[in-house]
Amino acid sequence: MASESTAKTDTSITEHLHELVLNSSDVEDFLNELAQVSARNLSEPGDEMLCAITLLRQRKAATVASSSPDAKSIGRLEHRYSDTPGLTASTAQEIVHAPDLTADGRWPEYAAAATAEGIRSVAAVPFRLEGETKASLLLYSRRPHRFEGRVLKFAEDFVGQTSLALRLAVRFAHYSETAANLRATLESRTVIDMAVGIIMAQNRCSQQEAFDILKTASSTRNTKLHDVAAAVVNALGQGPARTHYDG
Repeated sequence: MASESTAKTDTSITEHLHELVLNSSDVEDFLNELAQVSARNLSEPGDEMLCAITLLRQRKAATVASSSPDAKSIGRLEHRYSDTPGLTASTAQEIVHAPDLTADGRWPEYAAAATAEGIRSVAAVPFRLEGETKASLLLYSRRPHRFEGRVLKFAEDFVGQTSLALRLAVRFAHYSETAANLRATLESRTVIDMAVGIIMAQNRCSQQEAFDILKTASSTRNTKLHDVAAAVVNALGQGPARTHYDG
């Protein structure tokens, strides 16, 4: 009976997280929801567990999600110091456990800051993601030796369950950002092409000559090419240029 109950719970969590991926507005929104789901599933009655998630993506600012304001405050320590449990777990791709921070010498600056916040034990479990993207689930407790044996194994299993949903969320975020960049490029290109056409008509010159005029004006004024082109279009009384893109 216990195995059937666990299977149903696992399926329920997985389905819920997949719904979150589809309904979240961005990856940070999803991470905050995931941190709250983690806290609900890993805490015990009368013994709340604080959860945070750190996400590192190439050429992106580090993201810290949390299950509560207290968890957020502690989670931020991960990016305040260069040596932390979360960074160690993400880099080595292995579970990091500090049963009692007051007796652990691996991250002295971090440990001092965390214990000042009342945290005694920490566990960091890395997600299994793709490429250079790294993330860890961070568990905090105000009492030492909170994450022993069964609790740590349950946290590892939970991260295994949720890694796919996080991979999907990161992938969707990448596609969304790529589409946004493409839209911005098309908008910029439209304005430049319109300005080139206007200059060609006004100066009876070739397309290349018109484009060179724009580039010279951009260099002389120390202004972006797009801004110079927009000024040319607006000066003709047509207003800002618009393009349509279905992305």
